[in-house]
Amino acid sequence: MLTTHYVPGAPVWIDLGAPDTGAAAAFYGTVFGWDFQSAGPDAGGYGMFQADGKTVAGIGPLMAEGASPAWTIYFQTADAEATARAVSAAGGDVRAEPMDVFTAGRLAQFTDPTGGEFAVWQPGDTRGVDVVNVPNSLCWSELHTTDAQAAVDFYRQVFGWDAERTPMAEVDYTVVSPPGGGRDATHGGIMQFPPQIEVGDLKSRWYPYFEVEDCDTTVAAVAANGGTALTTTDDAPGIGRMSMVLDPFGAQFAVITSEAG
Repeated sequence: MLTTHYVPGAPVWIDLGAPDTGAAAAFYGTVFGWDFQSAGPDAGGYGMFQADGKTVAGIGPLMAEGASPAWTIYFQTADAEATARAVSAAGGDVRAEPMDVFTAGRLAQFTDPTGGEFAVWQPGDTRGVDVVNVPNSLCWSELHTTDAQAAVDFYRQVFGWDAERTPMAEVDYTVVSPPGGGRDATHGGIMQFPPQIEVGDLKSRWYPYFEVEDCDTTVAAVAANGGTALTTTDDAPGIGRMSMVLDPFGAQFAVITSEAG
């Protein structure tokens, strides 16, 4: 499970690129109860989503021409330059070279060989988000991909992740965790697009899962505020009740009410 005892290879940050940050902040404020806190006049419109005074995510305007609204997951690294070299050696692309973010840390952005976009964070003053696994915070990360085996091989090479295939009806699913962490440290999954789906123009993509107190209520709030439920709200035995949704601007994410365990 995710914790804030961050180690290399684990998710440590998440942010949303939005065409209208004010409207996005209003949407997520209504759905999750998040407050928006600007990072200051030199941050180019970037800011933080907070819950009860604790940072749960970041948000900023779309910067690249033609960029689509999306959530980006950042994995911790001790050396952003070394990770960039590892990404290139493993067949991925460097979309943004390592750069300093004031004294907060260092980031770089990449694309894996299957098309999934992700980023890394080398901590400085900011280790990562303040809280995970509580209602209205990040609790899981999941890659939906056109080639699960290629993705697993890539992330193993880049981050040294442990990977365990998990039986799931009609789906090739692999649970991943930082090296040596074992099942208790799992932080996400890699899922092959189901065989009944025509891959066509589908793009591999990382999705965040946010823990919520009541999945049905949250999905209703998404729909009432201009978003869309992309899947039915279903129970996954031993996991929880979940749904994949779309915000009003086109960014996808999932919500889940996890089973107590």
